[in-house]
Amino acid sequence: MPDDDLGHPVRLARPARRVVSLVPSLTESVAVTRPGALVGATIWCTHPADLDVARVRGTKNPDLAAIAALEPDIVLANQEENRRIDVERLRAAGLQVWVTVIRTLDEALASLRRMFRDALGWPEPPWLSRAGQVWAGPRPGPRIRAAIPIWRDPWMVVGSGTFTGDLAGRLGLDNVYGDHPGRYPHVDLGDLTARRPALIVLPDEPYPFSAGDGPEMFPHHRVALVPGRDLTWYGPSLVAARPALESRLRPPPAPSPH
Repeated sequence: MPDDDLGHPVRLARPARRVVSLVPSLTESVAVTRPGALVGATIWCTHPADLDVARVRGTKNPDLAAIAALEPDIVLANQEENRRIDVERLRAAGLQVWVTVIRTLDEALASLRRMFRDALGWPEPPWLSRAGQVWAGPRPGPRIRAAIPIWRDPWMVVGSGTFTGDLAGRLGLDNVYGDHPGRYPHVDLGDLTARRPALIVLPDEPYPFSAGDGPEMFPHHRVALVPGRDLTWYGPSLVAARPALESRLRPPPAPSPH
């Protein structure tokens, strides 16, 4: 009987044939690998774009009765994304729940490998090996001091101990809140600019920052608008995320002299 990432023993019938996922990244991971096995997901599970499964409400308020009615072999959850009380209630109803813990890229790759091998009983998918190769090694070039807001009114930023912060570091960014004790602290806009970031990174989720909503607050900084999925999701998106993010985060080349 394998243990999930929190050390909880999970009784599994492998290979898993019916899977409910309560985490967008894990939903995409399962759907891309073995789409016929996924029977339920949250309303926030937006990828793959053609995903057509039963919806069980959100990550923080899942419909526990609807999940049970789907008769899954296993329910996939995450310590940060999902509430412990929901996991406990699902287990009390007799369902097997596998909880992942992901705070760094290395943890993500290791956790996904364990999920496929121990929880689902499936071979490791090719995209997972490819993601590890894509993210191997540091980004060459000078490092950039950066702040990464994820919400406004009130302002919240990426702090310490997060998957997003680890990914940013591998992209050559030094997070100005990387030493903050909070993972996603509330901050004052004046404090943010006082830390003198050279770059403000604005992802389009969870807050939908856009060209007309966010950059105007940082008129004296270079701002990079990035897809939130590239910066915050772990799963198949990791394969294409690195080159896509690097093209947006690095400063444009200086014009050649005439």
